[in-house]
Amino acid sequence: MLDVFARRLLDRPLNTAASSLARLGIGANALTLSGFGLGLVAVPLLAFEAYIAALILILLNRLADGLDGPLARTTGHVSDLGGFLDIVCDFVFYSAVIFGFALGQPDYALPAAFLIFSFVGTGSSFLAYAIVAAKRGITTDLRGRKSLYYLGGLTEGTETVAFLIVICLFPDWFPWLAWGFGIACWITTATRVLAGWRNFRGS
Repeated sequence: MLDVFARRLLDRPLNTAASSLARLGIGANALTLSGFGLGLVAVPLLAFEAYIAALILILLNRLADGLDGPLARTTGHVSDLGGFLDIVCDFVFYSAVIFGFALGQPDYALPAAFLIFSFVGTGSSFLAYAIVAAKRGITTDLRGRKSLYYLGGLTEGTETVAFLIVICLFPDWFPWLAWGFGIACWITTATRVLAGWRNFRGS
């Protein structure tokens, strides 16, 4: 829901930073995978309830995710592989963070499982829409130039990052926040399914 506004604020500084990385010879795919690795290190930190340290790595992961696209465009190396890696790493990372909370607090396992279940709904509806949109030649640059069609919703990247920040700062609130965010994810899934039903009914 907020990604469009976030892009307007972040595009210029991200493009500037991407130009600096390009001069250093850093590749977009290397940045994607490095950020993913940093994000996964947050999982054992969460398991040991080192929430602030985990939050730092989560933010570094999100920074890398924000920079890899502009870096690819700056260097002229936009590729299907880059888009593929970006999406896979994002979805695995989001679920891994929630899994880390469950490892650290087994009492949180049920709301964590519900939230990961909800992520499956948002992820599958997002990808299914993107696949059919690509087949039909439907494109959009509302959220910036992307490798895939980005269908919005109530819970997009900006809201998810905000959620991850809050649960790291207030881990005791995790169960209630997870239930609430999971419900919001299912609302997103429902709106995407309705959009697909409306837009793809024709042959």
